[in-house]
Amino acid sequence: MIDRVIINIKSGNGGNGAISGRREKYVPRGGPDGGDGGDGGSVFLVADPNMNTLLEYRYRRHFSAEDGRRGDGKLRHGANGRDATLRVPVGAQVWAEDEDGGGARLLGDLDGPGQRLLAAKGGAGGAGNARYATPTNRFPLLAQSGAAGEARTLRLELKLLADVGVIGSPNAGKSSLLAAASAARPKVADYPFTTLEPSLGVVEARGETFVMVDIPGLIEGASAGVGLGLEFLRHVERARVLIHLVDGSLDDPVAEYAKINAELAEYGGGVERKPQILAVNKLDLTDVSVLRDDLADAFALSGAPPPLFVSAATREGVDGLMEAALDALRSASETTAALAAAAIPDDDGGDYADAPILRPAPRRRRPLAYADGEGGFVVEWQPAERMAGMVDPNDWSARMQFYERLRRAGVIEALENAGVGSGDVVRIGGVEWRWE
Repeated sequence: MIDRVIINIKSGNGGNGAISGRREKYVPRGGPDGGDGGDGGSVFLVADPNMNTLLEYRYRRHFSAEDGRRGDGKLRHGANGRDATLRVPVGAQVWAEDEDGGGARLLGDLDGPGQRLLAAKGGAGGAGNARYATPTNRFPLLAQSGAAGEARTLRLELKLLADVGVIGSPNAGKSSLLAAASAARPKVADYPFTTLEPSLGVVEARGETFVMVDIPGLIEGASAGVGLGLEFLRHVERARVLIHLVDGSLDDPVAEYAKINAELAEYGGGVERKPQILAVNKLDLTDVSVLRDDLADAFALSGAPPPLFVSAATREGVDGLMEAALDALRSASETTAALAAAAIPDDDGGDYADAPILRPAPRRRRPLAYADGEGGFVVEWQPAERMAGMVDPNDWSARMQFYERLRRAGVIEALENAGVGSGDVVRIGGVEWRWE
């Protein structure tokens, strides 16, 4: 099961605006007719209920949306680029990796079928010169280049969505319990670590259904990454109720129960505080059935809840265990509703925690100019940056029109306040100008 991948995405660049003029026989003055460039395509992620793994992204890691087309004369606007839509399983979390090494931030949690996340927005198309015509400038030689698309590295993590999770040490009989309680057919064998990937099954109890997941066996040190512990523990986070299955034939089942709970506590994230049902498996073995009362007393002395005894092999006690899980789910739902009604935040990172609010960086409304420390000056203002690359440096009229545009926008004033002087180099986007 592929449940964690790194992919690279890029939205489309916007198309450049056109610099064009009308040359018609019966239109004496003509005029600008450069069309706008099209917007670049965006990259979306959509939760698809028909997917249950990230295998699709194991070998293909780079995805791009289409660039917008450039504008043209006769006010012909460029076509928008096509979006790229990536399908992911329900339950996928999308993390944006920080290129500066500052960690990752959560972009979205696609926990519902059909949920859609904008992962990278396409660049805006540039304005054609028809946009800049004024009564005093009848034929502008200015246009905008298309804005660049966003490039991102994403980490996709799949955490299975289940109502009930079955945890326990290897060979405790978790897969056998899932097979006995549902129509799922996970791999079952008489050796540890038979289950190497979580398995889902739908359980029916008292006319109601819920989803149960078999979490592969946990061992001591799982919370520190021993074996594949961290990979398996991530799936525990999404289960609302846990069935802690213990092998009753072990020399010390109580110690094994405590050891797994210690790993949950060490892992954190609130999984150790999830409702747990203690179940002792292998009641079909003589040693377990004979020592049933003694085992119950031993668990009681350790402070554990009263255990339910089951045999996954013969299905003895399985129905009662599933009914107990259903009751625990109802209690968990009531608790969730009460917390939501009281507006009490969940401090254990569970189902009631508020999702992070991602606020985009505010767009700069006024130009910023500053000395770069190397004898030059830098202008940061997106409209000017996108226009600079489209100006013909050898066309005096185009340069003058660009200068006038900068003056009206306050860029010239900002540069003068920053101390620019004759002969200094001014950098606007990817273009350098000599200040005169």
